[in-house]
Amino acid sequence: MKLIVGLGNPGKEYDNTRHNVGFRMLDSITKSINVELNKKKFDGQYGETVINGEKVLFLKPLRYMNLSGTVVREFVKFFKIAVDDILIISDDLDTPVGSIKIKFKGSSGGHNGLKDIENNLGTNVYKRIKIGISNNKMIDTKDYVLGHFSTDENKVLKEIEEKMVLIFNDYMNISFDRLMSKYNK
Repeated sequence: MKLIVGLGNPGKEYDNTRHNVGFRMLDSITKSINVELNKKKFDGQYGETVINGEKVLFLKPLRYMNLSGTVVREFVKFFKIAVDDILIISDDLDTPVGSIKIKFKGSSGGHNGLKDIENNLGTNVYKRIKIGISNNKMIDTKDYVLGHFSTDENKVLKEIEEKMVLIFNDYMNISFDRLMSKYNK
């Protein structure tokens, strides 16, 4: 069983903010395969399907970003999911808008959602896709990540949404090493 998690903050006021790019990418993936996130459990909204004979859960933690790990841990425990079968999609403040980094381990890089996941799983060795949201040092980090994308940035992200569908399809069909080689530039 695989668990695909998009990180973000719950609530309409956070829709389409930089910090919610994980939710946005998860929505693109689930829409492309006709999966609805219509179930709730452990403060998470999720949906499920079977791909290549394997059950796949898609999850949006409905706690704030810095508490995402608790929700992930509960799903892992309840559904008996191996850490190796978890994929986290999050924003990355340190790379340009629309850039993609695929990694199988690493530090949280100061990202509170990833930090909480690491604390709750007891490891930083889990698969992740980080979507660049850029940074503006003239704006307080909290205000920046909770801000909205510009029209030009949204155009770039629309292309990334389409690419995420391809990445997900490959994730389900090729090794993670090959996935990283194919998409990391």
